[in-house]
Amino acid sequence: MTATQPELAAPSVRQLVLLSIPAVVVGVVSALALWAIEALAGLVEDGVWTNLPKALGIDPSSGWWIFAVLTVTGAAVGLTVWLVPGHAGPDSATTELVAPPLRPAVVPSLALATVLGLAGGVSLGPENPIIAINISLMVALVGRLWKAVPLQLVLMMAASGTIGALFGTPVAAALVFTGMVAAIKGGGALWDKLFLPLVAAAAGSLTMTLLAHPHFGIPMPAYTTVTGWDVLAAIVLGVIATAVGLVGVIVFPLVHRAFHALRHPLLMTLLGGAVLGGLGALGGPITLFKGLTQMGQLVTSRADYSAGQLTLIVLVKLAALLVAAGAGFRGGRIFPAVFIGAAIGTLANALVPGIPIQIAVAAGVMGLTLAVARDGWIAIFIGVAVTQNLLILPILCLAILPAWLMVSKAPEMLIKQPVLTPTSPRAAGGAGR
Repeated sequence: MTATQPELAAPSVRQLVLLSIPAVVVGVVSALALWAIEALAGLVEDGVWTNLPKALGIDPSSGWWIFAVLTVTGAAVGLTVWLVPGHAGPDSATTELVAPPLRPAVVPSLALATVLGLAGGVSLGPENPIIAINISLMVALVGRLWKAVPLQLVLMMAASGTIGALFGTPVAAALVFTGMVAAIKGGGALWDKLFLPLVAAAAGSLTMTLLAHPHFGIPMPAYTTVTGWDVLAAIVLGVIATAVGLVGVIVFPLVHRAFHALRHPLLMTLLGGAVLGGLGALGGPITLFKGLTQMGQLVTSRADYSAGQLTLIVLVKLAALLVAAGAGFRGGRIFPAVFIGAAIGTLANALVPGIPIQIAVAAGVMGLTLAVARDGWIAIFIGVAVTQNLLILPILCLAILPAWLMVSKAPEMLIKQPVLTPTSPRAAGGAGR
């Protein structure tokens, strides 16, 4: 997110009050855009994974159906990237969570590729593309309606509103942008600079909560007493989960390079879809999609899985994340990382039942999220959010310290230079920049 750090002077109280109006509008519209994309993806998902197989008398959890749907999804996304005007914007593997605005003409193709990936079961979340879509739309809209509002501020408000909607709370946006605004030049208190992004985040969060009631929380037994062994377990599991995530981060450029050697967006996502289909057939339906719903299912029904099955789920989902992100699909990497972390925690609980499930899941989620997102605040926040228990917070604040030492000098899960294809000069890389 360093590429988008704005240079904003601290606003006056009068400016904060006046700018709160467009901030609320930006937050609400950002949440509505997220809701619309997820609702449309849900309709397509129901048709592909429920209604169509039911009409054909097919078991949608069968390996061959999973393989077929993901292969077709790969072809559909590839055709979108190749032929639809705008070419679905930049390859998500080359973009950070918050990036400069795209041209508005890119938005329809990016939205289409995102819906297809979400509905088809691709192991990526909606965060990167929906933030890019909302930033592009809000910069264009506010630029027409409120010309006096700085575009850098609009970018921050749109990103904040979307993050607030994605995670169901404005706290997530505050944590993300604390690191960004800390580096902003100019005077004034930090909270003066956070004020308007928080307004947008709160508006987006409340709007999405009213529409869809999103939450990361997983029903788990009560956790009421912290012990030294629990703290030690969290530290060890956090390190293990971070190490697993870093293995994926190191392998990611190799996967990305292998798929992009095909040099055509249709071939890349078609092959990627076929590989994802094979992985989905191997790991089962629990390893499909962005992973939020599946995470809750896995943890609550953990008694139904052996340690061997849980290990397979971790490996399959990690491979699916690398393939989906490396093969040119449009989507974010945080949501599937959260699933993988929860699966690691569930596996740890199965191997060592004495580790409380809340500690195991929170530490696993924190470690994987930290390795993939490289943001300590978000890693701690999501680790606490999945457990819905504030007693976990001080434990994770300690457990993240050795994990942060591991990631601080490690590579990021980001391809620095977009790869362009000869068939479509800006199709797979920098379209719309």
